[in-house]
Amino acid sequence: MKTEIRANWSHAILVCKKCQKRAKASFGSEGDPSLAKALKRRLPGGKGRKAKLGVIEVPCLDICPKKAVVLIDTRHPDSWRIVREGADIDRLAEELTSA
Repeated sequence: MKTEIRANWSHAILVCKKCQKRAKASFGSEGDPSLAKALKRRLPGGKGRKAKLGVIEVPCLDICPKKAVVLIDTRHPDSWRIVREGADIDRLAEELTSA
């Protein structure tokens, strides 16, 4: 039985699942209620562990901003982002994929 599985991720984006549910906001031009799904659609390079980076929904991060979602880029764990409703998801996806 394998004890390790390789992924092609360079880093991961952690998105607060509770914030998404509480915000009742829409993200992106399609008005997606899930920031994680909106980001996955715009990020290049595949799905799942074969993608260039991972987007993972995590339990509550205990920030709980109103009408916004908290996300963490694992390359910069000291700087958490608050993404408000109506944010430019295409630009956010570009920032998250650039080095």
